Amino acid sequence: MRLTVIGIGLIGGSLALTLKQKGFVDHVIGVDNNSLHQTQALELGIVDEIMTLEEAIASSDLIAITTPVNIAEILLPTILEKIDKQVVFDVGSTKESIVKIANAHSKKGRFVPTHPMWGTEFSGPEAAQQDAFKEKATVICNKEQIDQDALKLVEQVYEQLGMHILYMDATKHDIHVAYVSHISHITSFALANTVLEKEKESDAIFELASGGFESTVRLAKSNAAMWVPIFMQNKENVLDVLNEHISQLKKFKSCLEKENFDYLSDLIENANGIKRILK
Repeated sequence: MRLTVIGIGLIGGSLALTLKQKGFVDHVIGVDNNSLHQTQALELGIVDEIMTLEEAIASSDLIAITTPVNIAEILLPTILEKIDKQVVFDVGSTKESIVKIANAHSKKGRFVPTHPMWGTEFSGPEAAQQDAFKEKATVICNKEQIDQDALKLVEQVYEQLGMHILYMDATKHDIHVAYVSHISHITSFALANTVLEKEKESDAIFELASGGFESTVRLAKSNAAMWVPIFMQNKENVLDVLNEHISQLKKFKSCLEKENFDYLSDLIENANGIKRILK
């Protein structure tokens, strides 16, 4: 099977490496407008050759769109227009918007909207990892709109990656990821900016940083080119979660201002309930 990866970065590169290692695909074509990424992907053995988008579509059985979500939206109609029986899937963190775009096309059944729930703060081909997706979840949205052979092929892709599959409506997906992913990134960006501002006053602050701080701000290293489009596309859901988050922060602030340490203890103990979900 011939796979095209459009956008040879962390996700696309990891996907290609694992599918090649598993023998699920025997040839990987890379499409990327970054010449450095092209060179790195070839040198690292992530792809077997680089082609233009049009050449790659004609030469592929399976096409993975692994670009930032705003670029994926631009590319999808062009790709659908040029395919015959090829299967196309994306890996973006927002789904409602791209599903609407696909639904406007006559070949919408060849497109499988997916979101593998894995990533790191790093980007580019050099960040790609083999077997990175193992035992993680992936979401396939609006499966009733997908051609059965296309759905089956992409399900097989994620089975090869070692992921378990969840099926979800695109709108509900975007609500859920605002809570479990998008707000985490905003919080990390905000905390990093807070500490960087304070660091101007104290050179020692980073010398005191421990594992807890590092794990909390790890996501702040994430690429703006990827995350700004995500926040734009999922703005309403992110704002809803962000308003609740700000409300919770105000409760902690009020406890300290009023020295209401009993309520502060209640807030912390209530937060401990997350252990029921994250064991």
